[in-house]
Amino acid sequence: MTLYQEIASKYPTLKRKLIIAHLDVTPEQYVRRNVLSAAMMTFLVDFGALLFILGMDLNPLIIIPITLIAFFGLFQVFMHIADVEIRKRAKQIDRDVLFAGRFLLIKLNSGKPLITAIIDASNSYGVANQYFKDIVKDIELGTPLEEALEKASRYSPSEKMRRILFQISNALKIGVDVTNFLEAILDEIAEDQLLEIKTYGRKLSGITLFYMLFAIVIPSLGITMLIAISSLINIQVEFGMFVVFLFALALVEFTFITIFKSMRPNVNI
Repeated sequence: MTLYQEIASKYPTLKRKLIIAHLDVTPEQYVRRNVLSAAMMTFLVDFGALLFILGMDLNPLIIIPITLIAFFGLFQVFMHIADVEIRKRAKQIDRDVLFAGRFLLIKLNSGKPLITAIIDASNSYGVANQYFKDIVKDIELGTPLEEALEKASRYSPSEKMRRILFQISNALKIGVDVTNFLEAILDEIAEDQLLEIKTYGRKLSGITLFYMLFAIVIPSLGITMLIAISSLINIQVEFGMFVVFLFALALVEFTFITIFKSMRPNVNI
């Protein structure tokens, strides 16, 4: 067993994560790539740290713990690339999952067989159709429809898409009408999205109040009072103070923009 295989064995869920993230590498290749990336970044960190150590006339041996901490820290960061990709793909699918499910339901209600409806869904627009393409590809390779649906459900990054595929697969196993199961789960997902929107509306009102206070009212009154007080007591305000003030204001604006984006429900209306 190679060193990279030994390291990969310490992450038992890594293989599944790579499949879900659609990263076309083996766990050994993924670990090897991250080790090399961490080593390159550590070299840059060491170079900057060494210049600082020599400039401050410190003990050069300090570079050893810095190297170890930087390498293992960066390696752990790179190992989470698959998790980041999974979350990214899950958000993309969740935006279209309701439309993809309804498209499939319309095809089934029009009298088309399930396999034909899945093929049509794989040719539709949106990110979610990629997972229908994977099902079609498995079926073309000889995999039974039930197994292809189970595999797609097992390796779907989206919990909502997983629920849809599971309900379809479950209906096929039981031998009942797929449309009833699919319609029920789509209604449930629609209710969940509506609840997310309502929750977002309640949170938005509170955050907006803080935004108006800290990003508009306080800066406006603060700069006005600063100018008025400085003119009354004859204090010279340096230009650098205004630069610092503008930088702080830009930081506050960026913080609130980030908060608003992170709060936004992952719903495509």
